[in-house]
Amino acid sequence: MTDRAFLNVECSATGRRWVGPSVEADRLAEAMVQETRLPLPLARVLVSRGVAPADVQRFLEPQLRDLLPDPRSLKDMEPAAARFLRAVKNRERIAVFADYDVDGGASAALLLVWLRAMGRQATLYIPDRIDEGYGPNVPAMQELARDHRLILCVDCGTLSHEPIAAAAAADVVVLDHHLGAETLPPALAVVNPNRQDESGDLGHLCAASVVFLMLVEANRQLRAEGIAGPDLLALLDLVALATVADVAPLTGVNRALVRQGLKVMARRERPGLVALADIARMDTAPAAYHLGFLLGPRVNAGGRIGAADLGARLLATADPHEAAALAERLDALNTERREIELRVRDAALAQAEARGLDAPLVWAAGEGWHPGVVGIVAARLKEATNRPAVVIGLAGDEGKGSGRSVSGVDLGAAIHRVAAEGLLLRGGGHKMAAGLTVARPMLEPAMDRLAELLARQGAGAGGPADLRLDGLLMPGAATPGLVEEIDKAGPFGQGAPAPRFAFAAMAITQARRIGETHLRVTFGDETGARLEAVAFGAFDGPLGPLLEGHASARFHMAGRLEINHWQGRSKVQLRLEDAARA
Repeated sequence: MTDRAFLNVECSATGRRWVGPSVEADRLAEAMVQETRLPLPLARVLVSRGVAPADVQRFLEPQLRDLLPDPRSLKDMEPAAARFLRAVKNRERIAVFADYDVDGGASAALLLVWLRAMGRQATLYIPDRIDEGYGPNVPAMQELARDHRLILCVDCGTLSHEPIAAAAAADVVVLDHHLGAETLPPALAVVNPNRQDESGDLGHLCAASVVFLMLVEANRQLRAEGIAGPDLLALLDLVALATVADVAPLTGVNRALVRQGLKVMARRERPGLVALADIARMDTAPAAYHLGFLLGPRVNAGGRIGAADLGARLLATADPHEAAALAERLDALNTERREIELRVRDAALAQAEARGLDAPLVWAAGEGWHPGVVGIVAARLKEATNRPAVVIGLAGDEGKGSGRSVSGVDLGAAIHRVAAEGLLLRGGGHKMAAGLTVARPMLEPAMDRLAELLARQGAGAGGPADLRLDGLLMPGAATPGLVEEIDKAGPFGQGAPAPRFAFAAMAITQARRIGETHLRVTFGDETGARLEAVAFGAFDGPLGPLLEGHASARFHMAGRLEINHWQGRSKVQLRLEDAARA
């Protein structure tokens, strides 16, 4: 990257320094254009992703057969799949114990749908977030072990030593991705790419991907006996949803899984996802954005503030009528969740601001804050401050909280260490998200220690993150064709941000507020070309007032191009993220 700020923007409307492609990156992009005949903006995106000209075709058309890892590269995979198949063949009673989020629900649905295709079924158990908390607990596991020969713990279980020991009457298989401890629970198998004795090469997989790999191995073992297993490619819509909703990086095999899963989802064959898409008014082909912001939050709503098993049941059902009823309930719960979240967010932000937003850790704790929304509020604080954030709901003698991290800071490992040091009752997770339970008297010491550990990783060292840009565009070049070309480098999301472009010295021809906090702007250049832009939440900060009162001044604009579909028409618009006086 260049030392000089892009377009000389050292401090934008949102307080950020703009950083564009380096001279070397520009040179590589120009060379790629010569060799591949791709549009320059797409070439710049590919160069920023580290793609060489010889690898362009493989990158733009990723194939699962090239990228899917051998399931047996994960420890305990063969015995896990073999025990699963033995239970299926012997018609043993199987229970699926799943986490209450999207990843857990999708993981459970993968197993239930696969079993249904084999003419089998399983008991679904998802703990109540408030009454039972995260992961297996002793009473639930004892109860399940009394009536089932095999218990599959999905998206949980890696740290559940005592509950799994309490299920000694049954075999337990753990299919998880959360950070493991030095010792493993006494399960028959623990399949987890984030076990401490794993290489970590597959540590970016969500739990649903681990479950999918187990089903790949199960189908392989069936094939060796001359038996055809269920169609696994048809399950990739569930894997894609979980990968995006769990904020796994959309790189490598994850990118291929999501890309293929979106194609499966577009066929509208899964009743639960069809019903959910319809109630969310999705009127275009599914994209990663829809999974993360429309479908995922609704699936999560049951586990956050309603019945914990609603999401998994929706994803697993084959009945369109049941799917419609479940989708309606989840949509209503999601509306209620947003209202609760808003109240907690305002209180948490005020508390965090009073404590100071320049520390390595931004945190807040409040009496009676709903444990189902603390993770979302932590994400909001993280986005607002570019620092790891933890939000805790206090009730009785303890608090239950959730944290979200920033790139390069492993929050899960830090929380795991604080728990190991005895300052937390429980705690763990992965790099970008983690949960914890803390005794009320230990709240301040635990947060102080967590902040100290995060500071050692570099958290809080800088102000607002630099705004990284993929290059400069003119309004006339922002065509639907260009957006379609750029989308070939997707899907975009965590670890693979959507390309961001700047438009230099633009004249604003219209700026109007939409609702309370949003802004719609039309800008253009001397050629007469115009481009519409929308800035969501612009009036929550300085961007909205600055552009609304533009007084005919010229501005550099920065954001992401997208196709806006409205009333049967489609046109390019800029999702405006930042601006600076030219």
